[in-house]
Amino acid sequence: MATNELDSGTSASVESVSDFEVGQDNIQVLGLDVHNPVFFVSAVVIVGFVILVSMFQEGAASFFGDLRPWLTSTFDWMFLSAANIFVLFCLLLIVTPWGSVRLGGADATPDYSYVGWFAMLFAAGMGIGLMFYGVSEPISHYTASVAEGAGGPESWAPLAGAAGDPLEARRLGMAATIFHWGLHPWAIYAVVALSLALFSYNMGLPLSIRSAFYPILGERIWGWAGHCIDILAVFATLFGLATSLGFGAEQASAGLEFLFGLPVTDVSKVVLIAAITAVALVSVVAGMDAGVKRLSEINMLLAALLLLFIVAVGPTLAIFQGFFANLKAYAIYLPELSNPFGRTDDNFRQGWTAFYWAWWISWSPFVGMFIARVSRGRTVREFIICVLLIPSLVSVFWMTTFGGTAISQIVNDGYTAVADASLELKLFQMLAALPLTQITSFIGIVLVIVFFVTSSDSGSLVIDTITAGGKVDAPVAQRVFWATFEGLVAIALLLGGGLASLQAAAVATGFPFALVLVAMCWSTFLGLREERAKLA
Repeated sequence: MATNELDSGTSASVESVSDFEVGQDNIQVLGLDVHNPVFFVSAVVIVGFVILVSMFQEGAASFFGDLRPWLTSTFDWMFLSAANIFVLFCLLLIVTPWGSVRLGGADATPDYSYVGWFAMLFAAGMGIGLMFYGVSEPISHYTASVAEGAGGPESWAPLAGAAGDPLEARRLGMAATIFHWGLHPWAIYAVVALSLALFSYNMGLPLSIRSAFYPILGERIWGWAGHCIDILAVFATLFGLATSLGFGAEQASAGLEFLFGLPVTDVSKVVLIAAITAVALVSVVAGMDAGVKRLSEINMLLAALLLLFIVAVGPTLAIFQGFFANLKAYAIYLPELSNPFGRTDDNFRQGWTAFYWAWWISWSPFVGMFIARVSRGRTVREFIICVLLIPSLVSVFWMTTFGGTAISQIVNDGYTAVADASLELKLFQMLAALPLTQITSFIGIVLVIVFFVTSSDSGSLVIDTITAGGKVDAPVAQRVFWATFEGLVAIALLLGGGLASLQAAAVATGFPFALVLVAMCWSTFLGLREERAKLA
């Protein structure tokens, strides 16, 4: 990655803000270069959390089991409203003159090619989620719609009473799935990434969440107001990552049992998380280019091969026809699905959508900062189109291929095993009905594991940057610390209530951060207006 004035931690003089030095509040402790008090508060709370949840697993399971449904049922309107704001804000930037602002200045050039950029964006953005939900979510919505909403938490109907026949159920199921993996999640990431890139590369502020609020808070970002924003970002990132790592562990364990007969137990999940965290540590030590970038490109190649294989041996014509039909269904159902006060089923809105938006929001400091680090040199318009629209289209094709193939197996072949399987096993049951099951299932497991690794190592790099006051060249020992505790938090929550606890932790940190992101939109607008004025 090309260096810039922030990489070395040297001072930068900026026209629009007061002079400062990256890491000016940092202190040296045991060979660490930490931002006081962000590192210490974050580290102490996280270490204490792991200890308490490990000691009181039953109490933790009960607490987190009640926390998620309360938050999503009480504040579902807020999550949906905030996500709509993010989408509208991003679309506005594409068509306005502010889109001509270049991240890094008028003469900046991109640090990565489009191929390398897209690979890192997808691997860090939602790789594990696409693998976990690529088959399971379309099937869940489809079967629920056919049954007119009957069923439990894995089969909530998107629109109560809106379906009933298989054809409409398929359209509705795919539209609801695309809704959760299309414009809204990528808009959440784009808002954070754009704000960080703008204030870091154009205005010389540290690559830290607090910097995005300089137009609103001014010099107070260097005090406790800024400290609290960064600490909240650390918590959101850790718990959002822990949720994804938990999903990865569940699916990888299910795949290993399906393929090799290895029993799925808490011990096997803990061992799996520990082993993959160890691999992630190696990548963390290797750094961005040698570690994250290389693994991301390997994963993109494997994911593309698996995708093309399913297109080739699955219902090929139906997949391509379904891509356009699903986009049309998405456009038709989008106003109703995104309406915070519409007629969507309460369980769907609260159990699926509100959780998803909270999960994406909790991921946004991690993914946003990661995207910002690799997006210097792009114009705002190019950035938004590439981060918002192109990944959304790829997600639509991915869900159409995986979910559409599984639905075709049920409708055309009467293959009910994929519908009856648990969420984490649906992918492997779908592959079981296709040729070369052993090979494709193994590739699926490898994809989950490598997505696991890329999420962990890129997440630890981001947390390390935040807790080092915006420095991107902090000591390796700090990256090791955060990568290790990402795994420990995931283990603690899995043992203290399983996926329900992991999801509750993501929602709990995503809730306050949603308000932070809404304020970030206004702050970014103020920053872009100032940058545009310089070009006039």
